Amino acid sequence: MTDFAPPVVAWAAGQDDPTVPLVVLLHGRGSSETDIIGLAGHLPTGPSYAAVRAPIAEGGGYAWFANRGIGRPVAESLAETMAWFRAWLDATAEPGRPVVLVGFSGGAAFAGGLVLSEPDRFSGAAVLYGTLPFEDAGVPVDAGHLAGLPVFVAQGDQDHVIPAELLARTWDYLHGDSGATATSRRDPGGHGLTQDTVTALAAWLVERMPG
Repeated sequence: MTDFAPPVVAWAAGQDDPTVPLVVLLHGRGSSETDIIGLAGHLPTGPSYAAVRAPIAEGGGYAWFANRGIGRPVAESLAETMAWFRAWLDATAEPGRPVVLVGFSGGAAFAGGLVLSEPDRFSGAAVLYGTLPFEDAGVPVDAGHLAGLPVFVAQGDQDHVIPAELLARTWDYLHGDSGATATSRRDPGGHGLTQDTVTALAAWLVERMPG
């Protein structure tokens, strides 16, 4: 078992309010929490926003898991980092507090692993320009596994970073066999957030908020 350091977390507005929903922002591979926390400024007010730094140092940034190729996590590594993340989440968000994951690229794969391994723990997940962890990643992807879970999925038609077959499989699973309640957006561009996608994500998050 790898002994990871305690999570480094950036909070929008500098603090957490435990009485409101929690939105966790998960950065891409080789990036960090400082790169994605700025997204919170474009999302609805109301929830607390936390950007967590991935635990594995890589390429001047950080990664959520060791992989066997882009979008293909090593199962043992993914299991370890998910356990590390859950320990932080359980200490941060009491049972019953709504938690939504927003992951970009490698962070999307990590968010997917978390909701696939424990779908009842989360109120929703956004899978942005990334793939779910298929192919012996150690998480279930059987039919109906995400039944009723709100999911936002965004992909770029010219994305040449994530393998096209994994993007297609993710799209098809989230819109079909998973049973998730999917909201989706396709951009004509590549591997990067667009303003239109951020606007659509913000609207989707508003719908996830209680009351």
